Amino acid sequence: MNVTEELLDLQSLKGQTRGTDLFLSVCSAVDDMKLPWSKVSGIITDGTPAMAGEQSGLSTLICDKVSEEGGNAIKLHCRIHQQVLCAKHLKFDQVLKPVVKTINFIRSKALYHRQFQQFLLDIQAEYRDVVHHNNVGGLHCSDFSLSGGKLNNSWLKRDNRCKNCQILYGWQIWLFWFDITKHLSALNLSLQGQDAVVSQLYAHIKAFGTTLQLFQRHLSQSEPNTAHFPALHEVMDSFPQDNISAQTRRYATDISSLAVEFKEHFRDFAAVEKDMLLFSSPFSVDPDDAPHQLQLELIELQCDNERCSRHQQLSLVNFYRQLDKGRF
Repeated sequence: MNVTEELLDLQSLKGQTRGTDLFLSVCSAVDDMKLPWSKVSGIITDGTPAMAGEQSGLSTLICDKVSEEGGNAIKLHCRIHQQVLCAKHLKFDQVLKPVVKTINFIRSKALYHRQFQQFLLDIQAEYRDVVHHNNVGGLHCSDFSLSGGKLNNSWLKRDNRCKNCQILYGWQIWLFWFDITKHLSALNLSLQGQDAVVSQLYAHIKAFGTTLQLFQRHLSQSEPNTAHFPALHEVMDSFPQDNISAQTRRYATDISSLAVEFKEHFRDFAAVEKDMLLFSSPFSVDPDDAPHQLQLELIELQCDNERCSRHQQLSLVNFYRQLDKGRF
């Protein structure tokens, strides 16, 4: 089993860029190379209507074409793009707008940028730079938020004005955003890199969905558990006399809404979860649950102790590479 990447063709789009226009260009490229449509196994796009529309999006038209030619293709939405769209679901404009404005101000002139980089170096900040913000890459401001959150939490404990409840609540919102952004950034990094198998990437997504459910339960308690929100936990410990637990419990609703958004955005991956399980864990799948054309091969594979041992020792790609092509 070898995975390679090749550029098929470049096509100029003149006039409109509807799903049908994109599809005609793809058809032209595939037909020019005399490639069999039945061999197409899937398509991954972003979420624009021209790409992912249910009726006339490019992914739908390609899957229909493959079916007509006797094949079977799945359509998926880019996992990182999906995750960033989910992150945008948390609309903390009172936090995000000042951060975005500050980032773009710093990057507007080379002098400001160099001065800010030197400032981060002087205070030995974990993050050494900021990048431009854009609407899709909402997590791009996370580095600035993370370093800023640490500075603000330190200032918060020293400034007597923070005894004012409104100021305290404002900082609490900032620190909640700081903590949840850190979790989202960790997920974003786990979905990147080379040689990643889709089943492994989906495992990260499922794990984060379960993590959000845990966060929701913790923050819904009468005494919210902020163990996984260290910046928020620190401010609650610093001001025990202020009853900010009620405000903290409101964040459970935001977490619950984010969990629903994740489930909705990644439903296309969930639709092929059984296929991914068969691919990633063939020794744990009941042959009765496998497609009929694979059941006999699966039984033979599961009864081979040597191959079972190799499956545990090798990476998934290397395991499939060493299988006998004549038998599997």
